Amino acid sequence: MDRRSFLKKGALSLAALAGSSCRPPLREKRPAAGFSPPPHIVVILADDMGYGDPHAFNPESRIPTPNLDRLAKAGMRFTDAHSGSAVCTPTRYGLMTGRYCWRTELKRGVLVPPNDKPLIGPERLTVAGMLGRRGYHSACIGKWHLGMDWGRTPAGEVDFNRPIRYGPTDVGFDEFFGVAASLDMIPYVFYRGREPIEPVDRTQPRLPFPRYMREGPRGENFDPGRALDRLTREAVDFIERRAGESSPFFLYFALTAPHKPVWPEARFEGRTELGPYGDFVHQVDWSVGEVLDALKRTGIADDTLVVFTSDNGSYMYRLSGDRPDHSADPSIQGYAPGHHQANAGWRGTKADIWEAGHRVPFLVRWPGRVPPGSTCGETVCLTDIMATGAEITGFSLPERAAEDSFSLLPLMTGGRRPAPRAPVIHHSINGTFSIRDGRWKMVFGSGSGGRQKPVGKPFEKPYFLFDLENDPAETVNLIDSRPDVARRLTEELEKIRQGPGSRPGA
Repeated sequence: MDRRSFLKKGALSLAALAGSSCRPPLREKRPAAGFSPPPHIVVILADDMGYGDPHAFNPESRIPTPNLDRLAKAGMRFTDAHSGSAVCTPTRYGLMTGRYCWRTELKRGVLVPPNDKPLIGPERLTVAGMLGRRGYHSACIGKWHLGMDWGRTPAGEVDFNRPIRYGPTDVGFDEFFGVAASLDMIPYVFYRGREPIEPVDRTQPRLPFPRYMREGPRGENFDPGRALDRLTREAVDFIERRAGESSPFFLYFALTAPHKPVWPEARFEGRTELGPYGDFVHQVDWSVGEVLDALKRTGIADDTLVVFTSDNGSYMYRLSGDRPDHSADPSIQGYAPGHHQANAGWRGTKADIWEAGHRVPFLVRWPGRVPPGSTCGETVCLTDIMATGAEITGFSLPERAAEDSFSLLPLMTGGRRPAPRAPVIHHSINGTFSIRDGRWKMVFGSGSGGRQKPVGKPFEKPYFLFDLENDPAETVNLIDSRPDVARRLTEELEKIRQGPGSRPGA
């Protein structure tokens, strides 16, 4: 099935979903000062999972994702959800702070150790810090990638064997276990709190795709092929430890997959007919299932809000013709549409300003609050998670916090927003902006701003204007035929870019 036909199917058609409310409404109303008792909150963030990978968002997907399917069946699918950026570091900043990352000094690209610096300043309120003020015990397990203040020798050189001086436990988290950045970035070692769990005393050789690894320092027992298993055990252990405590918990489980290296654990190899990438996505689904099972086993599933999403789209290209693809040759980074579309029918890939770069799967389950089997077609962003947590817990956000965050709670519980959300701003890896307001999307650059050719440059004309309701595949540029819309969206973008925030009162 070609991508235009795919997008026109009822399950994915923006025309069928744009402007729709999230239904059916629940009769129970939320208390003004938050829920009592407050729920446990689990946010699972996949790394580079595309909209078309899970079966719940792409009925044509041949990758088994039974746990994401059951999460969708028990909760709500958001079909127009977007990461704050088309790449990982800025999206993670936005999720953690409720603020677009382009408001910081990171205007393009991602942080790369060891030259990275902590991106979240000491004065910045985070989701974990906010929930901590409401009595939550919080843990970050998995990939951080928001910068660390590395230990250094007396001569000033980075020493990965020394404790880090600014990481997750310095911005609100009570616990941290995970890796500094992406699984293909140094140092190859797990950290617990501020300390590496073993000496970093050897060198990881460079490996090609699909087991892509950069050359660099690593610990003796660090095994990329078993990293996801280790992180999943840590997440399950945290749930089991905290389930019996009187205070609620917040678990931010930042997966390292299916990002490169594409290295599924041995027992998952060959589980799909789509090569290592398909097997890896299947393993991600298993990790989600382990978390869901732990919540059920400890008796707190009904008292827990679970959010699953991804930090951006998939890096797997859509290949044309009948040429070999990843199914036949794992070294090929892409699929023929007849085999799999990791980003469904959306245009582009990870890093792009096109829809595939930032339109992501987004699932929410909260028994008794979120209608099971429901769908929401409202445009939302991962920056909205912070304001959602604030409303759930009755926290009043300060003016200089969560500047681009809008609560999802009214949508999650089956209703409508009390006021329209500000337009969502998208951002590509090279710093290209676009703005989304209802059916209209305008791109302020001359290309993808990422990986798909032509890349173009930010704020270089010609710009693009798309009517996503009638053209979800972004094929017809209306920039010349609708100057009224282009003018309005240009003014909206500049208002949001130049202002302190898009949330009223920020």
